[in-house]
Amino acid sequence: MAFTEEQLERYSRHILLKEVGVKGQKKLQSAKALIIGAGGLGSPAAMYLAAAGLGTIGIADADVVDLSNLQRQVIHATPDLGKEKVISAKETMLAINPDIRVNAYCTRVSAGNIMDLISDYDFVIDAVDNFPTKFLINDACVLGQTPFCHAGILRFSGQLMTWIPGVGAPCYRCVFQEPPPPDVAPTCRQAGIVGAMAGVIGCLQAMEAIKYITGAGELLTGTLLTCDALKMEFRKIKVPRQKTCAVCGAEPTILKPFDQMQETCDLAAL
Repeated sequence: MAFTEEQLERYSRHILLKEVGVKGQKKLQSAKALIIGAGGLGSPAAMYLAAAGLGTIGIADADVVDLSNLQRQVIHATPDLGKEKVISAKETMLAINPDIRVNAYCTRVSAGNIMDLISDYDFVIDAVDNFPTKFLINDACVLGQTPFCHAGILRFSGQLMTWIPGVGAPCYRCVFQEPPPPDVAPTCRQAGIVGAMAGVIGCLQAMEAIKYITGAGELLTGTLLTCDALKMEFRKIKVPRQKTCAVCGAEPTILKPFDQMQETCDLAAL
């Protein structure tokens, strides 16, 4: 499909890049990505993927916009208070780029629906704020052989890694095994988060999706990237695949997604 004159102008800065070009932009136009979570991480990821011209973007979240969200969840605005987050996000994304398609899922992602949700997408972004759902996303993507990018943020820190099937990369469960006890991980209200940290890490998740789709550069497979914003220090930590991993190991015991205890504390103030 040929680009219109308007699209050539819109995506001209991408097309100038030898790593993207017309071919890469067409790959973006044909691609489908699912963002689970329309909060701090999901906001910048969704906005930059929309701006990049990613053809179909799904966004799943069961919450509504409240005032405390606006310090970091930049896809929402004050007039959106009380609105379903996925509807607010969809409106913003289409305002950025009416060329794209946005599928809004106002639902809590669970073991009962996650395989159906991810089955239509080429790449998944884990932008949720609690450990049980992060493990659920990991397990479903590994079982469904769907590439995804994990991220988490807390206070002035963040981390992310990407899993791709067929390359022997460790999954999220290889690194973290199980959700921590509720008395170990602070809740979002207890810990706090600087809003810009969500922007930094969420943008990096969008970058991982764009690189995967276009084939540009190297992905964070087998690598945990951490960011300490107070020191403005990034570190890349090599992490091995665990042969004993319950979902991607030699003898997996997790054969279908399941909902872990929901009493586990929130990961961070997303």
